[in-house]
Amino acid sequence: MSKKRVLFVTQEMDPYTALGEISEKVKNLPQKGHGPMDVRILMPKFGPINERRHKLHEVVRLSGLNIIVEDEDYPLIIKVASLPSTRMQVYFLDNEEFFSRKNHFHDDDDVAFEDNQERMVFFCKGVFETVKKFGWAPDLIHCHGWFTSLIPVYLKTVYKDEPIFENATCIFTPYQTTLEGHFNDKFREIATIMGVEEEAVLDPFFVDGKVRLQLGGMHYADAITKGSEKLLDDEEAKFDEFDKPKLDYLPEEENITANVEFYKSLVTEEEA
Repeated sequence: MSKKRVLFVTQEMDPYTALGEISEKVKNLPQKGHGPMDVRILMPKFGPINERRHKLHEVVRLSGLNIIVEDEDYPLIIKVASLPSTRMQVYFLDNEEFFSRKNHFHDDDDVAFEDNQERMVFFCKGVFETVKKFGWAPDLIHCHGWFTSLIPVYLKTVYKDEPIFENATCIFTPYQTTLEGHFNDKFREIATIMGVEEEAVLDPFFVDGKVRLQLGGMHYADAITKGSEKLLDDEEAKFDEFDKPKLDYLPEEENITANVEFYKSLVTEEEA
């Protein structure tokens, strides 16, 4: 039997970034799954990531695409590195305008970048286009953090008829950290790409007119896991309320083992 293919999509990962608990969790989890499963990892190539230290290099055959955000074309550059002490490859999605700055999500005065909405849409669209370039059909797509929260809805709409994604099960993991407070109603316009024309499609990402990214991510995912011990109150309530496969928060070592078993259960259900 061929190995099941698991795609990890994350906004951060140690040792390339160390922004919070996502970084450590996403470093450890793929390593546990790698071996019994075929694992690939995609993340943004933020400016602070040291290309020389981490031995990143461009993958020319994957680069050269343009991603459209608000009717503007932005070049997508793909770089790759091997995760230290493993044979796993980490692919970095890069664009000079969106990711070359020296900070991740805030400026030097700790003010969130005004274009975080556009950066997020660029990244989420770029993930799908990169996987299509791979020619590698994932069985599971595990999304970590608010920056990845559009992937479940795009999978169910824009990319639903793409053969490479037709058998993919999407898992979304919310965390306590989020930057959505500065997002505004323009987010609906930016996120409404071809295939998401109906306004109601993005309604799960809004509560009382405010953008709630992780609620939308959980809504459209096929399965959910909890990345932080405590989420925001309404996210906790929604997590408990959703009638779909889910895995509650567990201490790190237990969590890793439980996640691998969770993956196996989802693949088994899919085949049944």
